[in-house]
Amino acid sequence: MEDETWEVVHFAQGMVKARIVSGRLESEGIPVKLRYEALGTIYGLTLDGLGEVKVLVPAEEASRAREVLSRSYDEEELEWAEEKEDR
Repeated sequence: MEDETWEVVHFAQGMVKARIVSGRLESEGIPVKLRYEALGTIYGLTLDGLGEVKVLVPAEEASRAREVLSRSYDEEELEWAEEKEDR
């Protein structure tokens, strides 16, 4: 996987938001790398590019990743919501 070309599919403001996005992509089986400045992460800054986290995926997965990220979900559409109601 190291020989692959990686492409930025999302810019997140802060590590928490980047982890949410990366988790969404990984749940679809898309490998993810995060690229960020250490200073912003250490101090929790999200000002003028500090704290910005780039979410990268292999280039061949970029279009699928963007499609996944473009979807929005209502609670009724989620499987766990249905399971919760059955209890």
